[in-house]
Amino acid sequence: MQSLDFFTPVVDDPYAFGQIAAANSLSDIYAMGGTPVTAMNIVCFPSKDMPLDHLKKILQGGIDKVHEAGAVLMGGHSVDDREPKYGLAVTGTVHPDKFVTNAGALPGDRLILTKPLGTGILSTALKGGMLTPEITTQVIDVMKTLNRDASEAMMEIGVNSATDITGFGLAGHALEMAEASRVRIFIRASRVPVIPGTMDYLKQGLLPEGDYANMDFCRDKVTVDPAVDKNMKDLLFDAQTSGGLLISVTEQRSEDLLIRLMEKGLVEASVTGWVEDGFPGISLVP
Repeated sequence: MQSLDFFTPVVDDPYAFGQIAAANSLSDIYAMGGTPVTAMNIVCFPSKDMPLDHLKKILQGGIDKVHEAGAVLMGGHSVDDREPKYGLAVTGTVHPDKFVTNAGALPGDRLILTKPLGTGILSTALKGGMLTPEITTQVIDVMKTLNRDASEAMMEIGVNSATDITGFGLAGHALEMAEASRVRIFIRASRVPVIPGTMDYLKQGLLPEGDYANMDFCRDKVTVDPAVDKNMKDLLFDAQTSGGLLISVTEQRSEDLLIRLMEKGLVEASVTGWVEDGFPGISLVP
């Protein structure tokens, strides 16, 4: 299996940016239950306008995450560009009879989300100089955390479907799972884990432009219970950077999976919804 992803900086610290971009690039492999084996850098950098030391730190952050994943960096390609960008092309392995897709969710399944939401909103606040040092550290920690442990846990327990939560937000990626699996997915807003501080910025009206695009993308296939708080509804469309896994697992195995995730340190993992028969789409409930 192979995957490729890269993007512009979401934080000011070049080393942290390299870590986050690498973790995000590795995530697709983990979402399929795979093991990363090799990676190649993809770099765009304004060499005439920014210190090369910044590039060194970005690449160091990336290679450190590749090594943490147990993979090998095989080189890569760089382009002189006015705007810095970084990511990885990743090759991984998985047993052909055991790989996980977003098309296997079954009625009766429970949905478990392994990371809290809010990275899009908080990254926007960070760019505006609005975040406290404490919240900055928290959001960076969430984004740079590999989905390796979550992937290992789901493969140990056995699950029906999974996807990683990135640019389309929780609602958008859950919709992709619902359509691929031909089921109705229910998300209980009150059970969705949230990075501390996120709701405060939402209440101030801070919503990235990409989140509105996600709402438009999902508009015709998502129903929202009137009792769902507006700010919480908006959060479910927030574009995530290096978000967690959304895992569909039988009710009987859901508790075992949650325990395994907790044992691996993913203490914010939560059962956030369930799967039913019905017209493919998403229902957001309180």
